[in-house]
Amino acid sequence: MKAIVSVFAKDTKGITAHVTALLAQQNINILDISQTLMQEYFAMIMLVDLTDCKMPFHELSDLLQKKGAEKALDIHIQRQDIFEAMHRI
Repeated sequence: MKAIVSVFAKDTKGITAHVTALLAQQNINILDISQTLMQEYFAMIMLVDLTDCKMPFHELSDLLQKKGAEKALDIHIQRQDIFEAMHRI
């Protein structure tokens, strides 16, 4: 299964490293990544592959939100099929 991970925060050093390490710890492969700075704000969106992740999706979502909050990051994950259905014109 594929999913979309979004990360938003005030820009600080190590955001990308922190989030990608969290994903690697759960055997999640990053397929595509885009990040930008809008003045002092950081935004990143990733397409990830959850095939090798053993953690149930709802637990993964909770983990990312909890670990993100510890670093003042707003991290969300959404299944790709749901994301695409929500953004279909």
